[in-house]
This record gives sequence, C-alpha cells and structure tokens, in this order.
Amino acid sequence: RLLALAGTASVAAAGGLMRVRVQRVGRPIEDAMVAPMALGVGVNLSGAAGSVEQVTLMNHANVGYAGAIRVGTPGQEMAVVFDTGSSTFWVPSRQAARAGGASFDPATSSTYVDLEQPFQVAYGQGVVTGRYCEDDVAIGDLLLKNFTFAQVLDSSGFRNYDSMKFDGVVGLGFARSGVPTVMQQLVQTGQLERPVFGFFLGDGAPGELVFGGVDPAHYIGDFHFVELNSATDWSAPLEEVKLAGRMRLSATSSAIIDSGTSFLVGPRGEVHAIAAMMGARVIMGFFAIPCNRQVPSLAFTIGGRDYVLLKEDLIVERILGMCVLGMQALPGMLTGSEMWILGDIFLRKYYVQFDWGQKRVGFALARHVGDNFV
Repeated sequence: RLLALAGTASVAAAGGLMRVRVQRVGRPIEDAMVAPMALGVGVNLSGAAGSVEQVTLMNHANVGYAGAIRVGTPGQEMAVVFDTGSSTFWVPSRQAARAGGASFDPATSSTYVDLEQPFQVAYGQGVVTGRYCEDDVAIGDLLLKNFTFAQVLDSSGFRNYDSMKFDGVVGLGFARSGVPTVMQQLVQTGQLERPVFGFFLGDGAPGELVFGGVDPAHYIGDFHFVELNSATDWSAPLEEVKLAGRMRLSATSSAIIDSGTSFLVGPRGEVHAIAAMMGARVIMGFFAIPCNRQVPSLAFTIGGRDYVLLKEDLIVERILGMCVLGMQALPGMLTGSEMWILGDIFLRKYYVQFDWGQKRVGFALARHVGDNFV
C-alpha cells in the first residue's frame, strides 16, 4: 500500500528552474494509524531557453506529499501526487472526487476536448476508471498545451481515497501505453533547462520538487549516479540489502525509486525476515517495535554504495510507547515480483535526482532544517 498528501502549493521560479513546494498537512489524533499511500507501479489496463520550476509539496503526516497544478482554461487548481512509480496522469470528475476534495469540471474549460477513449489504471490500493481527454495543464509557470490525461469517473475501487489529502496523480515515469508523459512533453517543448527533476521530501515539513535541475540548498555533497535497469521505469540495480552485519540479502536485484509510495516495500520473505531480526511485531497490519529498543541499521547497496537508514529514519508513528516502522511486504498484485520499492522513507533521507535525459538516478544525502554538517 502507498500513501500520498496534498495541499496548496506555492511556486517560485529561480535560476531557470521550476520549484514545486509540498507542504505538511496535520491530522487529528484519532487518525494516528494513517493508511500509507500505494500508488507507484501503476499498471495501465487500457490500451527556447529552458527553465527550472519548483513545486512545493505538502507533507501529510510524513506518509505522502502533494503539490498544486491547474487544469483547463481558466485553470482549476487541484492537489496531486507527483508519482515516479507510474506514468499516468489523472484528475477526478465531480462524481469521483474524494470527500471535501477538488474536482475537474470540463464544462467550464474553453480548451477541453473529450477523446472518447476509456481509461483504467490499477494501483496497490485499487483501481480508478474514466476516459481520456485533452486540455491545458499548468505546473507553476510550465504549460502543457493540449495535454492528454484522464478524467476519472469512478473512484469507488480506490481504497482510502476519501481519507487522502490529494485529488489526482501526475505520473513522472516513462511512457508505457503510448500516451505522452509530462516529462516527455516538457522536454520536447524545450521548457526545461535540463531534462531532469529532483525530489526533496521534508521531515515533518514541506518538501520541494524541482523541474529542470536540482536545488543545492536541499542536499549535501555530490550525487552518486547509477544507470537505470531499463528505460521503462525508475528502477536501479540493487546489489544487497543489509541489516547491520546480521543479515545480507541478495536475491532481489531491482529497486524502484518511488515518490508515490509511503514506505519501503519488498518481497514478503525478505521483509518478514528483517522485521523478525529487529524484534518487530504486527499491530493493526503494521510492523512496530518498542520505542526504547535498539535496532540495527538497514542498508540498500546500489551502485557499490550503501544507503543507510537508521531506526529514526524508519519510524513513521509513535503510539503509547510503540514505534511503527515504515516497511511493508509487496501487495498481492505484485507478489512474486523481484523488486524493492524505495518510497518516501528513503526519499526523506536521500535527495534523488531523476535524470530523464541520461536514464539514470543520482543520490545525495538530503539536507534538512537543523542539520549541521561541517
């Protein structure tokens, strides 16, 4: 399962980049066990001078992030998850919108075109259906003219949607169904300074998505780049998963870097073995440990380097002395898949540069407010 957040995003262009800000959204104490987002790895079931743009990402309880876009003419604003685990772009119609959320009304857009083609996509948390259309889409100052996306007409099969803090999904993956993607069109229209984007996810604070470059204020040191397994998704070669000298797992050879997934998600056998070594037990479907327990660090070896996550990096919730860990087994639809999904737990610790042009990903340690590095 994966989880995302949404909210109003403020956009500021600086140095030829486009920045999208994502902001944290609070929740009442009775919602403490919030459902994680399960977007990534979506499966489509239907057939001049560049710039840099920054999009603010709202942070929903550290289990999901979303930013604002505008759809149609005049623009209708909605909060969306920017999802590197899929290539699909959809917004809800009024009848399919979440409770209290925004929706797209094509009748009020002068540039809307109904393509009269069915749309359906399956995620870890369910299915949405609708039809394809064309309209103008704005992400900050970036404009996608006559862009093809889906208007969802039925979201009843999309579990926990009403409790989510986002309206739709903007896929930042590679094209899978012949429908142009956001990055594809931005690159082809020459709107980006460089064909890359970078994610910074705040820890209990807003995050930022940068189109056309990266933001040096949010990472430390240099990027370590790794070529993708293929030009079909943001999947890097995974050499090992290590539990601080106690366990080394090398059966899984692929790690998908997925901003649409809240947790670390892996093969059931590996996840349960790691949880057992940590002394975790299952509470309401989540792995949890006593907060005063010392646990070994977890590391993913990618491109010859260990990307280490400590106990504090793994904790997503503290409840009555128990600490919930952001780790789950792959959902049933992906059972048997040879992969780990490195979601927001990983992306908070490491700033990731997604290099669409050279088909590679770069990792650097993220810099958060209060970090003191010499």
